[in-house]
Amino acid sequence: MSINSDPLPTRTKALYGFGSVAYGIKDNGFATFLLFYYNQVIGMRADLVSLAIALALIIDAFIDPIIGQMTDRTRTKIGRRHPWLYISAIPICITWLLLWHPPEASEMVQFFYLLALAILVRLSLSLNEVPALALLPELSTDYHDRTSITRYRYLFGWASGLLLMFFAYSYLLVPSDEYKDGLLNADGYSTYAIIVAFVMAFAVLVAARGTHKRIVTAYHAAGKLPESSESLKEIFGTFRFRPFMLLMFAGLFAYTNQGIIFALSPYLLTHVWLFGQTELAIYSATLFIAAILAFVIVNGISQRFGKSRTACYMVLASIVLGTGPYWLYLAGLFPAVGSPILLPIFLTFIILGTACGICTLILTMSMMADVTDAYEHQYGKRSEGVFASGVWLMQKSVGALGLLMAGLIVAIVQLPEKASPGSVEPEIVTNMVWIYASLAVIIGSIGAWAYTLFPISEQDHSDMVSNKKRAEA
Repeated sequence: MSINSDPLPTRTKALYGFGSVAYGIKDNGFATFLLFYYNQVIGMRADLVSLAIALALIIDAFIDPIIGQMTDRTRTKIGRRHPWLYISAIPICITWLLLWHPPEASEMVQFFYLLALAILVRLSLSLNEVPALALLPELSTDYHDRTSITRYRYLFGWASGLLLMFFAYSYLLVPSDEYKDGLLNADGYSTYAIIVAFVMAFAVLVAARGTHKRIVTAYHAAGKLPESSESLKEIFGTFRFRPFMLLMFAGLFAYTNQGIIFALSPYLLTHVWLFGQTELAIYSATLFIAAILAFVIVNGISQRFGKSRTACYMVLASIVLGTGPYWLYLAGLFPAVGSPILLPIFLTFIILGTACGICTLILTMSMMADVTDAYEHQYGKRSEGVFASGVWLMQKSVGALGLLMAGLIVAIVQLPEKASPGSVEPEIVTNMVWIYASLAVIIGSIGAWAYTLFPISEQDHSDMVSNKKRAEA
């Protein structure tokens, strides 16, 4: 591919970022509602729900690299990635609808239904997200511009997930004559699924169209298309590229905290802080501030300290701020439940901690594009799709790992099914907080250290791009 050295227009960045609405909504739905829905509404055991999602991930692990390699090898009039971006809209819409409408059957039938649909939803999103992530190195070669591009994806991804979460808490998962507890309102989840399915399909089509001209023009202008990994042996050899392995090692731990907190948030918010519908709606709405804050600050901090050091600092800050309210709760130093100052203080901690966490995710994806250049520099092959599949797999892995760990935590503390806020034994709530906060600190600390091992600096990347330009001249 010829190098896209011109700065990427802001409009194209925004349209490219808009495609992450599908992933953002899916990720938020899986992390925030799926475990709670199948456990507390459908009535499946929490450990069975977590097991189904974990098994789906294991199967998915063998699919994503193949999709990545296939997109690298695709040759059509509209390029390598765009056929996949357009086609994926239909299965994304259909599988998401089916996931949230399980049959009335035995627990084991529902288990296998959840397993099958979790696999199909992940596969459908992979058909879109893998080629979409693979576009990043092709959209720009600038070290910091890649971070700027990536922040649009996370802004739209988080904003869409939070907006739908706010909408669900405010208008769908509300008390009715049949459901006194709004979070147990099965009809609300059905409406949520229908709305989300069509929003996701629309988003991926808009993003595909928005990047079409720049990518396809460069594709046709290329005198010779780059070599890519051809066999399964080459694919997994690509995954063993040291900078990529170090990046995935760091991301695995850093992203897992996000998975745990999102999966446990309905339990923590309702049983620790006793938040009702109003507080839950405010919580989801104000988290949008975190996404905006991350969007504003990440480029400046990264330019000063570099991507890897900034990622390390952001993980440490997110640990302190994200778990702070829970450690203070355990120490008896946080405002008492029901206090008028509890919610604003709690939200301040969570907004700042979440913003730091989002900065880490943005930087991880930006570093993935640098890994692609380093691999081409060393081996003469471009495998954006394979690397993108690895990052995408890692993101899904930690999401599923977070769900699995959250489900195990709920099972270990023996939280009763369909428990209303305030009805759970204090010892159960305290144990849940202890386990969550301890895991978050341990896992996050390892991730922060791991980011310091990433070997590609801004100067390294600049040298690689300069060498490529000279070779193409």
